[in-house]
Amino acid sequence: MRIQHFEIYLDTTGGTDILDITAEVAERVLHSGIKDGSITVFISGSTGAVTTIEYESGVVNDLRRAIDRMAPEDTPYEHDQKWGDGNGYAHVRASLLGPSLVVPIYDGKPLLGTWQQIVVLDFDNRPRRRKVVIQTMGE
Repeated sequence: MRIQHFEIYLDTTGGTDILDITAEVAERVLHSGIKDGSITVFISGSTGAVTTIEYESGVVNDLRRAIDRMAPEDTPYEHDQKWGDGNGYAHVRASLLGPSLVVPIYDGKPLLGTWQQIVVLDFDNRPRRRKVVIQTMGE
């Protein structure tokens, strides 16, 4: 079994960014030479998340509204009282979705549905440079 490690960097705006990284992930899988196995996509940081979605404006906006209902920005958070950085909501949102995703690799490609894309979400309240780790495993 081979394991390969890749990193990509994303610049975000601080406004609940939802960024499609499917092409970058597929490129790393191709570069790895792995035909069958799995790929893990992980975002470093406690205010970001990774998931899949049909990446079109309607669903992306629906997801933003659903996330806002789950963990609204204007709710008091103990984190904000302790640290004063105003991003308690971002930590809660990231925890609800999670920092990583595992996708099977089959025939040298990520095994995604027709309308399924891999997205990184940045919930922080300021622009960030995010590191996303992509690790392939298999043969």
